[in-house]
Amino acid sequence: MKAVVITRLGGPEVLEVHDVAQPVPQPGEELIRVQAAGVNFADTLAASGGYPGTPKPPLVAGREFCGTRVSNGQRVMGYAQWGAFAEFVAARSALLWPVPEGWSSEEGAAFPVNFFTAYFAYWKAGLLDQSKGARVLIHAVAGGVGTAAVQIGKLLGVEMYGTSSSDEKLERVQQLGLQHAINYKKQDYQEAIKKLTHGEGVDVVFEMLGGEHTAKSVRCLRDFGRVIVYGAATGQPAHFDPRLLYAKGVSVHGLWLTYLSANPDLMKQAWKQLSAWSERGDLRPVIGEQLPMGKAAEAYRLLAERKNLGKIVLRIE
Repeated sequence: MKAVVITRLGGPEVLEVHDVAQPVPQPGEELIRVQAAGVNFADTLAASGGYPGTPKPPLVAGREFCGTRVSNGQRVMGYAQWGAFAEFVAARSALLWPVPEGWSSEEGAAFPVNFFTAYFAYWKAGLLDQSKGARVLIHAVAGGVGTAAVQIGKLLGVEMYGTSSSDEKLERVQQLGLQHAINYKKQDYQEAIKKLTHGEGVDVVFEMLGGEHTAKSVRCLRDFGRVIVYGAATGQPAHFDPRLLYAKGVSVHGLWLTYLSANPDLMKQAWKQLSAWSERGDLRPVIGEQLPMGKAAEAYRLLAERKNLGKIVLRIE
């Protein structure tokens, strides 16, 4: 079968389409014929050697896909740690979900990582059941997780503030329900939050930038607020002094879908709610670029350069 292979550690240039052996499902796994696959920051980290637990190259890239069960032809979308950018993937049965009616394969491939991450961010923030009056700042709001978080936030009734690099992207996300748009290239988002909230701050920040932004996000909080950290797109570890937390009794929480996906009860709880919203038509992935698998390197570059609106998807051909 054809697959996108991480040939060595490095940047997008290490990705090559090779002929490799078709995977053999292990106990608890199923063979899926892949039609489309979602591209994530975690994939770029896996290629560069920065994602924990990733085997050494050569390795088939990709952790999110949509296709059909070889056993019965049912359309499913799924989550894996690697192996998804290929014509076939052996995936855990517990991490396969039916594709909502009317969705394309590209939409199915754009769902698992983004929507489960966004759902668990609200869960970690304690906002699934007590969201009235809550303010949430969503970094990279025009990206995959960001657009998913806006859709869920609209359903929860939270007041959302979002950062992005362009007015065009922000306008598109406002159509999804974002109330307060912040172009971080034109204004400092910490100062913007202070102004927009009359000095009070927000209750929660969804933070996936790393570096200095973890401390800046903490400074955006009001009393007893929480920063939910789920990534480090800058490639830099979080920089902040824990003493920064004392004054307002705020906290920083980690969120890692790789870890949570091994908890079947949590995943079932999340899917029960996400599927109900999806079936009602309240959730739908936002697709930006669609590229053939031979252009996986270009997809990685677009993501690294923050040029995507919504999800970048590979068509497996």
